[in-house]
Amino acid sequence: MIVGLIIACEVAFWVLLATGLAFRYLLKMPRTGLALLLCEPLLELVLFTVTAIDLRGGAEPDWKHGLAAVYIGFTVGLGHATIRWADAHVAHRFAGGPPPVRPPKYGTARAVHEWKVAGRWVVAAVVAMVLLQAAIWYVGGAGETDSLRAWQQRMLWVIGINVVIAGSYTLFPKRER
Repeated sequence: MIVGLIIACEVAFWVLLATGLAFRYLLKMPRTGLALLLCEPLLELVLFTVTAIDLRGGAEPDWKHGLAAVYIGFTVGLGHATIRWADAHVAHRFAGGPPPVRPPKYGTARAVHEWKVAGRWVVAAVVAMVLLQAAIWYVGGAGETDSLRAWQQRMLWVIGINVVIAGSYTLFPKRER
């Protein structure tokens, strides 16, 4: 049930995004479009609530509950940037807006960009780790929480990989030819 809800939340995220942007730019109803875009966090609230109810109902914590926490974390950390990216592209394509800003290719500007991206991923991973820890405490000593702890370790890897990537752009900046 949890996996199906995660998939439904992901599909609903993209449907709400597309519908919100369509109302905003194609139908010239920016307030309605904004209202639809502001409904995005409700998806995570529903997923969080259902996952908590499932755990409280005696479900053994497993990879599905961990995946739900990770999904919520990644939506918190990366969702806003994704919406901004899509908004810029749709505004340019359908509403005569300026072309989307491309990330810099070289030097310090590229390193700064990579650190911002890494920061979003770190926020996503930290939120996921906090939710996973809350689930571990919620279940208490009565439940088997190894799968949730394994997800926490994966999130540490996500943080490490993103810091290494951003650091590589700082230590070895790409130079213009």
